[in-house]
Parts: sequence; structure tokens; C-alpha cells
Amino acid sequence: MSELSDEELRENEEAIGRVVRRSAAAAAIVAAIVAGVVFVTSRPSTPETQEAAEVKLPEKREQAAVEVPELTFTDVTAAAGIDFVHDNRLTGDKLLPETMGGGCAFLDYDNDGDQDILLVDSNRWPSEPARPDEPSLRLYANDGAGKFADVTQEAGIRLSCYGMGLAVGDYDNDGDADVFVTAVGANALLRNDDGKFVDATDEAGVAGAEDAWSTGAALFDYDNDGDLDLFVGNYVTWSPEIDIVQDFRLTGVGRAYGPPLSFTGSFPYFYRNDGEAGFTEISAEAGFRLAAVASDAGLAKTLGVRPCDVDNDGWMDLLVANDTVRNLLFVNNHDGTFREAGVEAGIAYDMNGMARGAMGIDAAAFRGGGDLAVAVGNFANEMSAFYVSSDGGGFFTDEAIPIGIGPQTRLDLSFGLFFFDADLDGRLDLFTANGHIENEINRVQASQHYRQPAALFWNAGASPGGEFVRITDAGELTKPLVGRGAAYADIDADGDLDVLVTQIAGPPALLRNDSPATGHFIRLKLVGTQCNRDAVGARVVATVDGQQREACVAPTRSYLSQVELPVTIGLGDHTHVDSVTVTWPGGGEQSVADVTIDGLTTVQQAPAP
Repeated sequence: MSELSDEELRENEEAIGRVVRRSAAAAAIVAAIVAGVVFVTSRPSTPETQEAAEVKLPEKREQAAVEVPELTFTDVTAAAGIDFVHDNRLTGDKLLPETMGGGCAFLDYDNDGDQDILLVDSNRWPSEPARPDEPSLRLYANDGAGKFADVTQEAGIRLSCYGMGLAVGDYDNDGDADVFVTAVGANALLRNDDGKFVDATDEAGVAGAEDAWSTGAALFDYDNDGDLDLFVGNYVTWSPEIDIVQDFRLTGVGRAYGPPLSFTGSFPYFYRNDGEAGFTEISAEAGFRLAAVASDAGLAKTLGVRPCDVDNDGWMDLLVANDTVRNLLFVNNHDGTFREAGVEAGIAYDMNGMARGAMGIDAAAFRGGGDLAVAVGNFANEMSAFYVSSDGGGFFTDEAIPIGIGPQTRLDLSFGLFFFDADLDGRLDLFTANGHIENEINRVQASQHYRQPAALFWNAGASPGGEFVRITDAGELTKPLVGRGAAYADIDADGDLDVLVTQIAGPPALLRNDSPATGHFIRLKLVGTQCNRDAVGARVVATVDGQQREACVAPTRSYLSQVELPVTIGLGDHTHVDSVTVTWPGGGEQSVADVTIDGLTTVQQAPAP
């Protein structure tokens, strides 16, 4: 073994600390990390096991009494006609992808004005033959009142793969929602032709490598040329052989799922949309291919992605949540390239300078339009992150503790995560879908459970006890699940936002918002004419009684999932808006007159002057 540099030693010490906190790796893996940390190439001759250390949690801060609204969500999965059950192809070998997949999306695939549901299955390993009779996607059409019918076959979906997540967007600007599917193995692009899906993967050139593991993906217009480009995050360098040979174990359990630290990172794909010519992979030219220190391997271990105009300059930037390595912020240079600025922006690490096990991610102007927050769901025994930029310049500080979500998320292993206004009072709340990766974790760590309740943090505004209050009883929203993907939409046209959560090897949970006292609202569907047709990246600002409330058209968020395309802004008790302004991608403001209160307003981009 060659002598390690100071930088390598520092990284090794950080890696060892992460393994101990996760309490999931064997002592043999720790030794391997000390020896090399870049990649464990062979298992030790005598596998060892290690008992998980007792986790001492911080005391919860005493919060001032805050009157919270009654929030009630009802599980209507079966009643709504959703009969999907996720298949993760369990082998008994505890292969890491078995516990990571299951994205979901809300989309209007048939342009009838309501939100349909698309679910991802993982029913075929890349080494197995195709299973066209059991597609890896299930599409459910909404009747407009929240009842769904399985239309997978009639919509022409026959894709068979070990599916992970989704990116939905009208990449060819023909008015239909197209679908990109990430997978362990080759990815797929399904073009929507008037409600029928056609496999356009080969003609578009976006399959990726057969041996890659793709996760979070996003369709957004990085160059403001009017069409949607495609970013595809990849997780770790993985194969069944690499996984099995390392022999991960937990005391009293035996074979266990291995930590990402024991796999090398990867490079993402970035495809520029060239219109009829298809897509061109330009990740290197665009500045996305970051290498690990002293290695030719990729730095990233990506799970969550969120396009967002962080600096409000009219150009979409990209936030990337990485598992056990630093989070990334790619700032758009306006010339077809990006500059990575996660460290200088303050979102790369926790307050101690350590990387966390990041899963889902979202961003929102949560204080009435002004302060931008980036929330990240992290691994068990790590607090969720809540980075806030209040200077408009893109520098963030982690306010998870003072804002009220820090210690209350310490026990959660959070995957899906998003901001939404659960009670339509005009303030954005925060939801996280939770669930462990080890089904027997409670045997080695008493504070942890495989099935975990979701977390709903109600935004109390500038209250003396902190801005966010965890709601412990929100009906069936907080029942324990092995939560993974999560998304929201108004499924029954009543204005409030309903929630969809996927599970590993189980049914999803479609949770209808039945809260008794929600506020008034406006909903807007934007249609681009000069910009991309979906208007991804457009910003809507509503002024209500002199106060600004902001929303962004950004369906890609959470974990492997997509929320609905229309935006909803809660009004609380107000029945009037002073003004509504849309800033379209690439610039250009448009005032919107005659906005429907408690209804949907369609806004078409006006011709440029």
C-alpha cells in the first residue's frame, strides 16, 4: 500500500465517521476504507461484524405554543383504483438497488385537464430477459374526480427494466407530456404521441451505459433556446458481483445492504436538446463531470436533483443531492457551461464540514418570496438540511435547528421531500417520506424502524417557537411506511394538494387532502410560446394584501419523482389578489389579469414586443 497524502487521510477520517454514524458497515469495511476508501475490491478472508453504537440524540428544544390547523389526509389508494405493488426483485443477497427505487409522477398525459399517475417498477434485473407482459411502468388515468383506471397497455407502455425514477416534460414541444425513465442498466425515453407512448430512446441517443445506475433526472432548458434539455444523475459504480464480494454484515442479522462509501462515485449524463436532430451528450463540455480527489472515478453519488434559478438571473442552475459525498450546486454561466459552487454557496456539507447521506431535495421561496430555502432529506441519525439564502446572492446557511426541523428529523431516514402549502394559508410547509433501508434495523438499533411515519412540518410563520412545527397527527399521512418517492397534485379538483408516496416492495399511498379548513387559492397552468412549452423555470409572483407569494414551475423535485405542472398559491382568508406576474424563462415579465380565485387560470406567454 502506498503512503496516503494529507488530503486522502482527511477524506478517510471523514469516511470512517460516516460509517460509524450509519452503523451499517462491518468492521472489515472500515478497515478497507482506511486502506483505500476509493473502492473495496475484495472482501477480507474472515468477515467480521460490528454492533451498532448507541446513538445519543440532542434534546428537543422547548417551543412556544402555536395554534396549528387541523390537517387530515385520507388513504384512498384502493378506493381510487390504484392496485400497483412495487416489485424489487429480491434475490436474498441484499443487493443495494433492492432498497433504493420506486419513483412516481403526476402528469396530464392525455391533456384532459386532470392529473394522472405514473409509477415505476423494478421488476427485471438487467441480466434477465425482457418481460413485455409486465411493464416496469404503470399508468393510471384520472377521471377528474380522483378515480383512476389502469391504462398502461392502451397507452402503449411496454418498457421492461429495473426502473428507478422519472423525469416528465414536453421535450419536443408538441403539447404532450413525454417521459424519461432512469434504471439500473439502460435508461429509456418514451415520446407521447397524442396519448400513445413510443420508445424514442435509440433515436434520441439517451440510453446511457448498460452497466450504469441512473437515479434522479430533470428536464429543463439550460440555454434558454426554447426546448428542454436532460440531466441524468448516476449513483455509484455497482454490479451484483461487486456488491456480493464485499460481504456487508450486521450483528444478529447477517448479510446487510452496503453503505455507498464502499462504492466509487460516478459521472452524470447531460444531453443538450438539438430538436429534430435528437440529443447530444455534453456533460464534459458543460462542466458536469467532476472527478473524485486523486481518482479517475466520478465524484457524485447522485439521488436527488432540482433545477432552480438560485441567483434570479433568468438562467436555470442545478442543485444535486449526493449520498455520502458533498452536495453540488451548478451555477449557469449563460454560455452553455456551468460552474460548480456548492462549497462556496454553503450547501455542500453540514455545519461541521461533513458530507451527509442526502436523498431527496427541493427548493422554494418560503418566506413570502425573497428568502430561498433548499431542503435536503438525509440518512438516519442525521438531521434534514434546511439551507437558507437571504441575501439574493446565492450564499446559504443551514438553519435546520433554529427554524424548528433539525432535532425533530434526527431519527428519520428521509427520501422523498418537497415544499407545498398543505392548508393553503399562503405559507409553504415541508413534507418528507421516510423509511429505513434495513428491514431488521430495529434488532441492532432500538431507535430505528424499517417503517417510519412521514413528517409534515407546518409553516407557522414568524412564531416565537420556530417557523416549522411538526404535525404528529395528520390522519393517515403519518402512518408508518417504507417511504421512497413522493409527489403532490390536486387529484380531485378541489384546490387543495394531495400526496402520493411510494414504498419498497409494497403498494403506494395516495393520500387525499381532507383538511377541514383550507384557505382560498389560485392555480395557474403556464403555456410557453417563445420559451419551452411547459414553461419550466417560470416564476409566478402573486401580491396579496401587499405581501408577495411566489411559486416556480419546477416539476422535478423530491426523490426520483415529479410533482404536477400547474402551480398553486394559497391565499388563506383572502378572496382577492392585488396582482399576478409571470417571469418567463429567459426573461420577460407578463402581468396576468382576471385570475380565477379558487380555480385554474391558463396563461399563455404573450408575444415578445
